[in-house]
Amino acid sequence: MSSIPPRRIAVLVSGSGTNLQALIDAQNTPSLPHAEIVLVFSNRKAAFGLTRASQAQPPISTGYLALQPYLKANPGKTRDDYDSEVAVRVLEARPDLIVLAGWMHVFGESFLERADQAKDGLGVPVINLHPALPGAFDGMNSIERAFEAFQKGEIKHSGAMVHRVIKDVDRGEPLIVREVQILHGDALDDFAKRLHSIEWQIIVEASKLVLDEVVPIPS
Repeated sequence: MSSIPPRRIAVLVSGSGTNLQALIDAQNTPSLPHAEIVLVFSNRKAAFGLTRASQAQPPISTGYLALQPYLKANPGKTRDDYDSEVAVRVLEARPDLIVLAGWMHVFGESFLERADQAKDGLGVPVINLHPALPGAFDGMNSIERAFEAFQKGEIKHSGAMVHRVIKDVDRGEPLIVREVQILHGDALDDFAKRLHSIEWQIIVEASKLVLDEVVPIPS
């Protein structure tokens, strides 16, 4: 197996990168075997996820491009142009899998089209971690919205999932779904910590699942 190139992962982050750290820790272990994170890309220059990448052993290549500075530097360009440029930069790393791990920007069709056309038309799968159950609390602030709904008696639990990315926000095919309990007496932070611990597990599990589909490890 040592002579076979490792399976390549690009991870997109916008914040602290705790989900990225779970992937860094799992690469080349039984949880995520024969895999290498080849790029960490952010839309925020101050994202600590970039620091995590540079401090990894060995260090992981990083990239950065923010929407508003891009539009300001390129008069006439659009959000779709930005999405396309991000795709170009990410795909230059030749990933077998793109993981959105706390990436706080909704991609339009131009990003997904470039990913679908990559690798001579075979495409590069794109997956996203979302801290809610399928069909519930799509989009931003889902943890806070779920906690508030629990307080109102509207739900009994929440959860987290990893899903395939399509143009409809958080509506792609779920790959792994886990329920997370909200306990009476919980503060928001208590629930959030419980949910994040599940996120760190399922982002690794889903990455392995998809890699095993697109680049199986020879027996």
